[in-house]
Amino acid sequence: MQVKKVITYVAIAFVVFYLFTRPAQAADAVNGVINGIFQGADQLAVFFSQVLT
Repeated sequence: MQVKKVITYVAIAFVVFYLFTRPAQAADAVNGVINGIFQGADQLAVFFSQVLT
């Protein structure tokens, strides 16, 4: 249980460090994740519309 907590704190510290040292790249990474989520949702919508027609 302690290892999981330590890994979580290290991951949070890395994210904060990355945000402060490379904000433009961090913003690009977030935009990439959001675009991926939207593309996945669009693909699911296409799939279900094809299945239901």
